[in-house]
Amino acid sequence: MVTTTTQRPDGASAAREPSPLPSPAVAPAGAALTPVQRAVALFIGGAGDKRPYFLAGPYRNMAYALNAFDQRLKAAGQVESYQSLYLGYHEIGSASAIDRLVAAQIPDQTTPIYIVGHSLGAWNGAHLAQRLSGRGYRVAMLVTLDPVGSGLLVRLGSRMPYKRPAPRCDVWINVRAEPGRSNASDLVARLGRKWQVAGAPDIDEALDTNHANAWTLLSDPLHDGRSAADHLLESIARQLRG
Repeated sequence: MVTTTTQRPDGASAAREPSPLPSPAVAPAGAALTPVQRAVALFIGGAGDKRPYFLAGPYRNMAYALNAFDQRLKAAGQVESYQSLYLGYHEIGSASAIDRLVAAQIPDQTTPIYIVGHSLGAWNGAHLAQRLSGRGYRVAMLVTLDPVGSGLLVRLGSRMPYKRPAPRCDVWINVRAEPGRSNASDLVARLGRKWQVAGAPDIDEALDTNHANAWTLLSDPLHDGRSAADHLLESIARQLRG
């Protein structure tokens, strides 16, 4: 594992709405997938993403990232038998919610699951990977984007598991935001306390971008020229070809 920092000249404001894209193709809660589905990707937003958080947002940073990633997958001709779901960190905090919003969307335990979480969504996404693996599901990849949630106050004030996650998955990629110029989103992340995961993920690297930039964290190249999105796309494509 190599930890490096990739330089990027600018960063986006936490309050800036991302460029508009069509709403993501989100499967309605409780709607089961057809048996031919061979890959399910869960994109989990953090505080102020899918719903307001202390009157801020929703910014829909992960909805933007989901759309942009799915467009890449479509351009590569890899959308058959694939389903993506957009969730908020607050929606996967209990076993009943996981049953209703996640497990109901997965055809069977052999279906590879991909989890991409940002901020508080990365903390809860790692817990979700642990829980699904414990139920016998296969988590093919976990991508945590600048995970936040180790602070006591944010855990007590949000719908989050208290205990530090111990995710089980085939591959874990962690991407940290280490901006040269901080903005409001970086202050919020520091207040929530970033989750230090050094030594645990298969890939753990930093990018010069702000905490709010979920798509940048997912799509900008790492030290070997490949982004977390590249690794994600290649793994899903292999599953769909199989």
